Amino acid sequence: MIILEKNTSMDGLAPEVLAAASTTTPAVPRKKIPGELPADKYTTEKITWMKTWTPHLFSFRTTRYQGYRFTPGQFARLGVYRDDGEKGPRYIWRAYSIVSANYDEYLEFYSIVVPDGEFTTKLAQLKVGDELFIEKMNYGFLTTDRFEQGKDLWMLSSGTGLAPFISVLYDMPTWEQYDRLILVHSVRHENELAYKDTIESFKTHEFFGDYCKDNPDKLVYVPIVTRESIPGTLNERITSAIADGKLEQFAGVKLDQERSRIMICGNPEMVDDIRKQLTDKGYAVSRRGQPGHMAVENYW
Repeated sequence: MIILEKNTSMDGLAPEVLAAASTTTPAVPRKKIPGELPADKYTTEKITWMKTWTPHLFSFRTTRYQGYRFTPGQFARLGVYRDDGEKGPRYIWRAYSIVSANYDEYLEFYSIVVPDGEFTTKLAQLKVGDELFIEKMNYGFLTTDRFEQGKDLWMLSSGTGLAPFISVLYDMPTWEQYDRLILVHSVRHENELAYKDTIESFKTHEFFGDYCKDNPDKLVYVPIVTRESIPGTLNERITSAIADGKLEQFAGVKLDQERSRIMICGNPEMVDDIRKQLTDKGYAVSRRGQPGHMAVENYW
């Protein structure tokens, strides 16, 4: 390419030079990598902390883009880059509920390692200082603003479906709005009761603990372990505990359409089963413009 200085005359140049100057080579568009998003749709963040709960469960924190906003209970879309095997280079994105408070300077997530999972096996290999991608958009409707009125907030979860409810508990308006907060976490084995200490610590927290001083039953934690008999836990599926009344008995709180607002997050089968079970009892899922008794998230 010949670059002519501004105001330079082209008179007297050889024909072949004139031809070269007037001919532009069209840019060859770069082939888009599968899963690639426009650069302005996501940020690159660094992992700052990791905690292993079991060989297949771990939590991690990342830096947080200052412009990233979310409502407690929502989820983010995380991305990793892979260039291995027959599939070649590609970006892989997955939805992850946010554990951290919406005012924290970091973002925290809770993950399971899916055997041979294209995303989680790569994610589990990352370490502090490594990078991953986070979409700038927030997602989801598992939020308390889906409800009107109500006095008891039930948060029913299984496995990593616990994540959004930790964020909800870090939200001060939640404590102000409800008389009682009932967090139910169902797992197979006792060592999978992640965040148990965090949940218990809310009762003595610098700010949230004040709500429990005059009302010790403000926060009720219901651990469920389905494949072991552990003292101080329920030992059956959430649906069974609802059906036989043991969930209400353990929590010391009655399910009631006037008082109860219910959030559900976990594996799709569990979510669907509880939704159907409660719908048959007269509870309704909240819709846009139609507040109900239940809010669910099913993005697996």
